[in-house]
Amino acid sequence: MSNDEMQAVFADWNKTELDSYLVEITADILGYKDEDGEALVEKILDTAGQKGTGKWTGINALDLGIPLTLISESVFSRCLSALKEQRVEAEKLFGKTITPVVGDKQEWVDALRQALLASKIISYAQGFMLMREASNENGWDLNYGNVALMWRGGCIIRSAFLGNIRDAYEADPALAFLGSDDYFKNILTSCLAAWRKVSAKSLEVGIPMPCTISALSFLDATLQLVYRRTCFKLSVTTSVLTLMSV
Repeated sequence: MSNDEMQAVFADWNKTELDSYLVEITADILGYKDEDGEALVEKILDTAGQKGTGKWTGINALDLGIPLTLISESVFSRCLSALKEQRVEAEKLFGKTITPVVGDKQEWVDALRQALLASKIISYAQGFMLMREASNENGWDLNYGNVALMWRGGCIIRSAFLGNIRDAYEADPALAFLGSDDYFKNILTSCLAAWRKVSAKSLEVGIPMPCTISALSFLDATLQLVYRRTCFKLSVTTSVLTLMSV
C-alpha cells in the first residue's frame, strides 16, 4: 500500500473503536508531505530514542511480577531500532526476508484493524493489572474507573474506549482482568480469528509484529492457565503417576 492509502486507512480507523491519539497522529504523519511534495515519512531515519517511561514501567512490572509484555516489547523495539548499523549489516548477510502478502486487500485491512483493536485491549488490560498490583503492594486503594477517565484528555494513551473501561470497573471494582468484562470479552472473541490470521501471516512472510503476537500469546496463556488449569493439572498428575508405576 502507498503512504496515501495507509493514511486513509488510519483515518478511517480513527472513526471506529480505534479512535485514539496515536491512531490520529499516525494518519497525520503518513499524510504529511515535504516541500518537494514527497511523503516526509520516507525521509525520516528509522531509529527511535526514548525518554525512559516505558523502561521504568517494564522494570516496575518485573519487580511486581506482572507480565507487562506489550509495553516491554515496545521498549525492545525502540532499542532494536536504535541499532541501525547492526541492522544494516544483518540485511547484507541475510538479504530481504519479507515477501508480499497476497489476497483481498480490504479483507487484510479489516483483519489488521481487528488485530490492532484486540492487541490494544490486552495492552490496557496489562496496564491495569500492574496498577492493581502496585495499589495492593502500596496500599493506595486506586479507583480504576477514575484513572481511566483521567486519560481521556491531554494524554498520549487517550482512547475512545476509556469510557468502557470506566464502566467495567464501576460494574466490578475487583475486576482482575479487563478482558473478562462482557464488553471487552465480546470484542476479543469476535476479533480472535482475524488476530490469529494476521499473526500467522506476519510470521510466514517475515513482517515483525512483536506486540501483536505477544498480546495474542498473553491471551492464550491466560486462557490456558485460568480456564484449563484443572485439566492441565489432571493430565500432569496422571502422567507422573503412570511413570511412577512403570
